[in-house]
Amino acid sequence: MKFKFMKNTRIKKLKVGILGATGTVGQKFIVLLQNHPWFEITVLAASKESAGQTYEKAVSGRWKQEVDIPQSVRKMPVLECDPRQFNSHERIRIAGAKGGGAQFAYCDFVFSGLDASVAGEIEKAFAMAGYGVISNTKNYRTERDVPLIVPEVNPNHASIIPFQQKRRKWSGFIVTNPNCVVVPLVMAIKPVMDKFGISKIMVTSMQAISGAGYPGVPSLDILDNVIPMIGGEEPKVEWEPLKLLGDIKKDGFKLANIKISAQCNRVPTKDGHLLTVAFSTRKPAKVGEIKHLMKNFKSEPQKMQLPSAPQKPLFYHDDEFRPQTRMDRDRENGMSVSVGRLREDPVLGFKMVVLGHNTIRGAAGAAILNAELLYKKGYLKARL
Repeated sequence: MKFKFMKNTRIKKLKVGILGATGTVGQKFIVLLQNHPWFEITVLAASKESAGQTYEKAVSGRWKQEVDIPQSVRKMPVLECDPRQFNSHERIRIAGAKGGGAQFAYCDFVFSGLDASVAGEIEKAFAMAGYGVISNTKNYRTERDVPLIVPEVNPNHASIIPFQQKRRKWSGFIVTNPNCVVVPLVMAIKPVMDKFGISKIMVTSMQAISGAGYPGVPSLDILDNVIPMIGGEEPKVEWEPLKLLGDIKKDGFKLANIKISAQCNRVPTKDGHLLTVAFSTRKPAKVGEIKHLMKNFKSEPQKMQLPSAPQKPLFYHDDEFRPQTRMDRDRENGMSVSVGRLREDPVLGFKMVVLGHNTIRGAAGAAILNAELLYKKGYLKARL
């Protein structure tokens, strides 16, 4: 990923650990964090089966990114996802490793790309041990004291972190990013809601196979086919926007008063979730007014010049045949959401097409942008 560098600003880099580093989300974290101006990877952790190996060996035959394994992590030792192993200031060596295999097991905060089946207890352990946990998993998204954040939509929700720490008696904290469909949905809806209010949303998703992880969907199921069901997906898409678009209180969140109906489908595209969205506004609005809002939408990440923030978080296409998945998913390093075909709808009022890159803007890239926001707001700091 190419990063923006702020002029005349020296920032001491924070040391980063990645939980679930051998999985597809963990791999994406590693790729996107290369040459990051604020963060550097110092610890990699995964399952017991991978622990004790160099990273290169641990992902042998399982590296699924379209670039080579970065040289900076090839010889790093893989640890277990246990915070007690993350406080060593002596080099940890891998037996038999040649030309490297040694690394300080220390970091200031962690990204979590863990599978949901194991993430809950592991993330809790790291938060209790004093780490900021920036999570891509679903486990804590619905908790009343855990912020679910899209920086362009609800950056103020980070202010509940001190309450979370006090309530749970944690010296660290957990912050989550949403489901990969929810991110582009709420980004497209946000400027409209701020100006006119939103009462109803109907969304149909056409979700890429990479959203199923690896190995994902069997080829004979997805080739020449559309699968009209993704287990557990629709409830997330119907609930998570209510928290993101809702209000923050001293001891939790008030959900937005919006009715959402979602239908989620798996389609044979590699990356990029395409959504068709219909919605009702609470105040009278015109198509031209909404287009103007979208074309000019900027938020706190753009004002703060966060390194991963797209210059145009929403890119509106005037060409009525756009956005298209293959042609538009990588806009601004995959961090920009594309919108098009905004028009009147005879049932709900308005309808449009929305596209977001699911593994970047909807997953690892979203978590990195969250970390940048938290760093600038003072929630992430060097632990020493």
